[in-house]
Amino acid sequence: MSIKVLIPTPLRPFTDKKDMVEVEGATVGEVLANLTSEFNQIRQHLYSEDGAFRSYVNIYVNDEDIRYLAKEKTVVSEKDTISIIPSIAGGVDVDVQEVESEIQLSNDEVLRYSRHLIIPEVGMDGQKKLKSARVLMIGAGGLGSPVGMYLAAAGVGKLGIVDFDVVDKTNLQRQILHSTRDIGRSKLDSARETLEGINPNITIETYETRLSSENALSLFTDYDVVVDGTDNFPTRYLVNDACVLLGKPNVYGSILRFDGQVSVFDARRGPCYRCLYPAPPPPGLVPSCAEGGVLGVLPGIIGTLQALEVIKLLLGEGDPLIGRLVLFDALKFTFRELKLRKNPECPICGDSPTIHTLIDYEQFCGISKSGISQQPAADEKTEITVEQLRARLDNGEKLFVLDVREPREYEIVNLGATLIPLSELPKRVEELDPSREIVVHCKMGGRSAKAAAFLRQQGFKNVKNLVGGIDAWIDKIDPTLPRY
Repeated sequence: MSIKVLIPTPLRPFTDKKDMVEVEGATVGEVLANLTSEFNQIRQHLYSEDGAFRSYVNIYVNDEDIRYLAKEKTVVSEKDTISIIPSIAGGVDVDVQEVESEIQLSNDEVLRYSRHLIIPEVGMDGQKKLKSARVLMIGAGGLGSPVGMYLAAAGVGKLGIVDFDVVDKTNLQRQILHSTRDIGRSKLDSARETLEGINPNITIETYETRLSSENALSLFTDYDVVVDGTDNFPTRYLVNDACVLLGKPNVYGSILRFDGQVSVFDARRGPCYRCLYPAPPPPGLVPSCAEGGVLGVLPGIIGTLQALEVIKLLLGEGDPLIGRLVLFDALKFTFRELKLRKNPECPICGDSPTIHTLIDYEQFCGISKSGISQQPAADEKTEITVEQLRARLDNGEKLFVLDVREPREYEIVNLGATLIPLSELPKRVEELDPSREIVVHCKMGGRSAKAAAFLRQQGFKNVKNLVGGIDAWIDKIDPTLPRY
């Protein structure tokens, strides 16, 4: 019996880039066993060494999580679809400030919001709720741009924005809060200027700081709803835990390439993010937008949905996405909705929580404070700097330089190295000469570190990872090369 298995973007390199495969099996366990037999490289991403499912990967049959069915013994038929969902990065009462009788809309505001006022579910009372509401946005980037613009336009009275970055040219393909003239400028200054231009009647509070365990609770306390526009797992878990501890709704969005996710996590009424993903994936498994790319309009779609969910929460109207995860595939233009359940064993919102304070989220996600995967201290046997590589090449040394990026990245810029993408390396390892000294590079050093470690496991004695990748080469050796 053949069962359809939907493969998410991060795992497609291990299924010959297929987004759907048909696999034989009568139960989920049999189907996935046959899947990993056919595509051996995917096994380590689905199962731990003891054979259990990874905690950062969820398996669904149609729209039901198998953790709440019969797990791997769940019976399937030809009409069923199995989905692999890894982590990527009725009306509800929200503790919005009481709408005081003295809160009024000016004539200018009545005119500005007139299309809201004639909607029965909004009206004057609803618009006053929006005016009295306080929403905190984490990030002023791809997701934060549409969220901020639509919440400002809608008349949300106070918008808080947490960010510490500056505008980069690579941001402009999707971060529509900012323009070419803002390059090098604080994102918060640029965002404030844009949002005040959209609606001068609202208050904008900016926090130019990195969100941390030390400041999250104090920053979140004065806001009614928190919008997660982050792009990394430590901050995503930090946002979740702070919201759970304070009893705040967390409007979640995540994007990669052509795929998007959106949900509302509110532990008072449903699951939290940890219920869905108890633990993060290992560093490097899920590529960042800088390495994996993102379609420019995708954050506009997902961010707009986040803004919609915020407004519904503030108005107390409709059915927010609590207990539901929406998946969007831009290439196929399909929306899928999966049911989420509260995990009674969740360490922060379950029946017997073990997390009562904020923790070290970089350590929890296997990331050091500098953002590099935790690993033994590097030495000259495992790494090489771009300056060292340049000097050795200039001296005529016969180093073999291996590029493990994707062909589309190689086409943008390359160092003339041999290209074998990381996903193809296990199948093409015999093309390499173990007797030669090999220097492996990628864009920033993450994928090449994994490739170098793999080659050492295969018996290669002299393999070095290029620190900082081709980005470091452009920064320190040849700034004339194109950057992406």
